[in-house]
Amino acid sequence: MARSLSTTPKADGFRLPGEFERKAGCWLGWPERPDVWRNGAKPAQKVWVEIASAIASSEPVTVCASAAQYANARRLLPAQVRVVEMTCNDTWFRDSGACFVVNDSSGEVRGVDFEFNAYGGLDGGLYYPWDKDDQIAQKILEIENLDRYRAPLIAELGGIQSDGQGSLLTTEQCLLNRNRNAHLGKQEVTRRLQDYLGADQVIWLPRGCKFDETDGHVDDLACFVRPGEVVLQWTDNRDDPQWEIYQEAYDILRGTRDARGRELKVHKLPQPEVLQWTAEEAAGLDQVEGTHLREAGTRICASYINYYAGNSAIVVPLFGDRNDSVAQATLAELFPEHRIIGIHNSREILLGGGNVACITMPQYAGGRR
Repeated sequence: MARSLSTTPKADGFRLPGEFERKAGCWLGWPERPDVWRNGAKPAQKVWVEIASAIASSEPVTVCASAAQYANARRLLPAQVRVVEMTCNDTWFRDSGACFVVNDSSGEVRGVDFEFNAYGGLDGGLYYPWDKDDQIAQKILEIENLDRYRAPLIAELGGIQSDGQGSLLTTEQCLLNRNRNAHLGKQEVTRRLQDYLGADQVIWLPRGCKFDETDGHVDDLACFVRPGEVVLQWTDNRDDPQWEIYQEAYDILRGTRDARGRELKVHKLPQPEVLQWTAEEAAGLDQVEGTHLREAGTRICASYINYYAGNSAIVVPLFGDRNDSVAQATLAELFPEHRIIGIHNSREILLGGGNVACITMPQYAGGRR
C-alpha cells in the first residue's frame, strides 16, 4: 500500500534524477478545456497524439483523460498508450504531476507532491479552479503504488532542473514570486528544495524568458543535458528582448561550480522567433473569467529547450522557423545515441501556454547503482 510519509526524500536517501536518466514511463494529461485550448481542443489533441506516439517509441506512456473525453482519447491514441480516466482542471503534468525520486542503494522509487496553484493562484494565476490539478500527483502515486511525500512548497517541475548529482537549477522570478513562496525567503526555499529533491546546491538564475506565462520557468531557458553540462537558449542579437536574459544566465552559469565542484560547460542553442496569437486563433477560445487572457497580438515564448528526453528519443518542438534544423542538429550532437523526433505542429501547445516538456512528466526508473 502506498504511504504518505512525514520524512523528507533527502533524509531517506532519495534524489531527483537528471532529465537524461532512465525512465520507466511518461505521464500526460489530455487537453479539453475550451478557454485554454482553441476550437474545443481538437487541434491540440492531434498534437498530443503525435507526441504520445513519439514518446511511446522510447518508453511506456500513460495519458489521463476525463470521463467525458476518455472514449475519444482511447480512440485517437495508439494501442500501446495506456489511457486512464482522471479528473483534472488542465493538462500541465510536468507541473501538477508526481515528481519521481529514486534511491540508488535500494533501487526504490517514490514521489514528491508539491503544492500546485495554477501558476500563481488568485494573484496572476492562469486558470481557476486548480483543486483537481493539485490532486494529480497523489492519484498517480496511488495508481503506481508508490510512497508519497507532500512537500510544503508551491513548485512546478517546469521551474526546476536537476543534474542528478546534487545540483538544481531554477529561477528567482518563479519560485520566489509573491504568488509562490516569497513569504518563505530564498534561504528557506533553498533548504526545502534540497530536502525534497535530495540536492546539495541550488543554482539560482534571476529570471526566465520574456512572454512566458509561468513567471519564468527555467524549462524555456536552460536545462542539464548531462552532469556538468547545460544547454542554454541563445541569440547574438543585442536588440532582441531576450538577449539580456540569456547573457545574464550565461554569465552566472559559467561562473558557477556545481555540487561536485565542476565548472559548467554551456552549449548555446539558437532561439526561434517570438510568435504571436492570430485573430483567428484567439477567436477560437471561450472567454471565461479567471482564465489568462489571450488575444490577437499576444506574444508567445517559443523555445527548443522545452523538449522531452526519453530513453531512446528526444522529442523537440518545431515552429517552421529557420532555426528548426539547427536545433535538431544541436540536440543530435548533444544526444548522439538518441533519435531526434521533431513535432511540427507544436504551436498548438504553445498557444495553451507551454510545450512538449510542459505536458510530460517522466517517471524515473529505479534500480541499484
